[in-house]
Amino acid sequence: MRPSHICAAALYALGVIAACSSPPAASSKGGSGSGGASAAGAAGGPSSAGAAGAASGAAGVFANGGAAGSAGSGDAGSSAGGASGSAGGGAGGQGGTNAADIAFCENALSNAVTQFQGFLEEHTNPAAIPRSVSSSGTVSYVNAQDWTSGFVAGSLWYLFEYSGDPAFRGAAEAWTAALESQQANTGTHDVGFMLGSSFGNGLRLTGNQDYAGVLVTGAGSLGSRFNATVGATRSWSWGSWSFPVIVDNMMNLELLFRATELGGGASFAEMAVAHALTTLREHFRPDASSYHLVDFNPSTGAAVSKETRQGLADESAWARGQAWGLYGFTMCYRESADARFLEQALAIADFLVNSPDIPADGVPYFDFSAPLTEGVPPLRDASAAAIIASALLELQGFAPAEAAQRYRVFALGTLSTLATPEYTAAPGENGHFILMHSVGDYPRDGEVDAAINYADYYYLEALLRCRSLAP
Repeated sequence: MRPSHICAAALYALGVIAACSSPPAASSKGGSGSGGASAAGAAGGPSSAGAAGAASGAAGVFANGGAAGSAGSGDAGSSAGGASGSAGGGAGGQGGTNAADIAFCENALSNAVTQFQGFLEEHTNPAAIPRSVSSSGTVSYVNAQDWTSGFVAGSLWYLFEYSGDPAFRGAAEAWTAALESQQANTGTHDVGFMLGSSFGNGLRLTGNQDYAGVLVTGAGSLGSRFNATVGATRSWSWGSWSFPVIVDNMMNLELLFRATELGGGASFAEMAVAHALTTLREHFRPDASSYHLVDFNPSTGAAVSKETRQGLADESAWARGQAWGLYGFTMCYRESADARFLEQALAIADFLVNSPDIPADGVPYFDFSAPLTEGVPPLRDASAAAIIASALLELQGFAPAEAAQRYRVFALGTLSTLATPEYTAAPGENGHFILMHSVGDYPRDGEVDAAINYADYYYLEALLRCRSLAP
């Protein structure tokens, strides 16, 4: 059954989404977590730290600072600096009244706690990582080398951040430890996904410096895939391409930025900036939509082909690819203060928020062309929706006032859709995953209309960022 098309603007007008005030002007980088955690955050309430300061500083999973939210037990907030956790993004510090948003997101997070308590009872082996659940209820497990391996640990860190429950911390530590070997994995660009969601959040929330060492070593593994002529890290090591770079790879750059902050040397951040500039130049069309994959000649750096792997066609807009681009360029602006990255993030956001191809409830089709393509079911992708919502809630802290308002309304409308029974599973159902109806790889019939672990991860992140909207 398809979800009803509820316009975000209508939700705003009806009071389901509270009015939001204007954010501060675009700021310089706040990624170092330099502010102190707010008293309200430590007590479990929403943070009121400024979007360009403490809240934005903790936007990334790697931010080298203390915990916040309600995870105030033990030594969770013991490390220096920090702010309101990855929940903050650019969402805090608006000075407006968002009590209804906060209450809504608190309720959704509380429901997630219940679902993941059952998850931990059912899935007990950190070496067998639940990646997805089919529509028929079959759970697929992967090992530490899979690109999705860190998202369960990351979700557990987010739930600890929200709840302060030591059981979630203990589980997060165990599922994180199971990934330690991946710091030496030079065979994939996805080491950023794998280590960032796990060790990155662990460092941010506990200050465990052993985690910092893993992140720096992992950045070295990722950096080994960098080609200075192309100006990018290679994505896949398989296939017939010469030097493929997928837009997803924007998400792994945060590991490089963080390694520089952790003392690994300036070259890591320089690689990240170079890769982002190459992606900006080669992956995007004039309307700010993105190709999935660009293949380069590694000897000359020239783009050889522009194509898709998981979308419907080379020239279509694969929804999760658009989400990765939005999130990645927002993060790169936060980390580098390079105005070119903010400009690109704003352009992608406007493409998405204004697109007539995204249903009014904010959950995109897995490919924007799906409803127009004969023989292709109009499947939605909850994972893309969650990533977009999370990215917009950070970007609105850097955006001009009018745009920020539109981004907040769109993001909160999307979250309100995802929180309905159409997308959120009943307690104990769905293999104890939170969200239903994501699409992994439609052309190869992979995880089509399934629950996928990264959908839950970015949904929790978006809810935490929503929770950080200043009251």
